[in-house]
Amino acid sequence: MYGLVNRAVQELVTRNHGEEVWQRIRQRAKVDTPSFLRLTQYPDEVTYALVGAASAELGAPASDLLREFGRSWIGFAMREGYAELFRISGKDLRSFLANLDNLHARLGMTFVGMDAPSFAVTDQGPDELLVHYYSSRAGLTSFVQGLLEGLGPVFGQRGRLRGGRARRGLGQGRGNRRWQVAAAPKTNGDGRREGADRGGLEGERRADPEAREST
Repeated sequence: MYGLVNRAVQELVTRNHGEEVWQRIRQRAKVDTPSFLRLTQYPDEVTYALVGAASAELGAPASDLLREFGRSWIGFAMREGYAELFRISGKDLRSFLANLDNLHARLGMTFVGMDAPSFAVTDQGPDELLVHYYSSRAGLTSFVQGLLEGLGPVFGQRGRLRGGRARRGLGQGRGNRRWQVAAAPKTNGDGRREGADRGGLEGERRADPEAREST
């Protein structure tokens, strides 16, 4: 993953627990890098090791930490200089979620070679959205849950997230899930994804239209 992600983990830990705790986590994870360069790619194992070490150091489940990380991600990225990109990517929660793949495509021009997840949104009613998440990475669904929870306040909208369900038949994807977001007012858009080909917070991933839910 790009250093931007690891920097976000570092900021979250130091803000909530202090620099000394972060240094212990870094040592426990056997990560020698004292700081992370935003545009440098690091092995995924570095990020996973940091999360695992944080879980052990703080005595909290990794899933809870990832969810908290997801909730804080948008604010961090906006402070890192991506506020304008987020602003033009959607005027509300529904349009922003529908445009996530396009946002990743724009980021892909800077973060070359990223392996980003892919998202699709379908309407389930006047105030309910179904969010499909497709990824080649396993173990990050709690992060995405937190991301969905954290996006509502950014747009001044309140919502409720229902549990994710695994899907199969999606090629190499290992982190594929679907969630329902209730009480998220929809826009007048048609809900279709456009230009969903290249990605960015992490490259590209396409959904298999023939995929079915696992039981």
